[in-house]
Amino acid sequence: MNKLLAECIGTFTLVFLGCGSAVLATTNPDLGPGLVGISMAFGLALIGMAYGIGAVSGCHINPAVSLGAMLAGRMPQGEMFRYWAAQVVGATLGALALVLIMQGKIGGYDGGYGANGWGTGYLGEFNMFSALLFEIIATFLFVVVILGATGKGAATAIAGLGIGLTLIVIHIVGINVTGVSVNPARSFGPALFSGGAAMAQLWLFILAPMIGGAAAGILFRTGLLDAEAPETDVRVDAST
Repeated sequence: MNKLLAECIGTFTLVFLGCGSAVLATTNPDLGPGLVGISMAFGLALIGMAYGIGAVSGCHINPAVSLGAMLAGRMPQGEMFRYWAAQVVGATLGALALVLIMQGKIGGYDGGYGANGWGTGYLGEFNMFSALLFEIIATFLFVVVILGATGKGAATAIAGLGIGLTLIVIHIVGINVTGVSVNPARSFGPALFSGGAAMAQLWLFILAPMIGGAAAGILFRTGLLDAEAPETDVRVDAST
């Protein structure tokens, strides 16, 4: 249960702080954090949780990461399903906390809660194919970084920093495309309370990250990205 609690808290934090920064930007564009600020909020929240709960659960806080880890042979399937449940609960609670806070805004609030999307009226107005392709590629690269940074021979002490910085860059590139998911749980919570188009388009932000995460996990399962063992100095005694 300690692992599941850690995953719930970690995903709650990612949604509450990351999507919270996007809600603030929507509420007051002049005082909000802007694109780079939102990107940093997601990445820094992940870095904080990596060091806060990494030793407990590995800080997946993302069903696509758990899928990749399972397919790479780093966690059993049953545990992956339990992680998924904890992550969805955490994301839902994080979005709910944002809803409750924004309902207390004097003058009212009728904006969204950081839900992902695509198409006319959504940020850069990219089509479905662009959204699907970006989410698959971005999640694949993200999970490759995670599995590589936490694998054998990696400098795991600074893994959280590298993973968080990668998430920042992914957001800088992709916010105008989809708002950036690369995480089905992160998409589910805000979509649940935003409703409408966010719920109708949620399928893409479940499917695409899972495809990307699975591809990364399978790649690591093959051993093609395993670190090579250091060469040993073999000497032969010519007198024998």
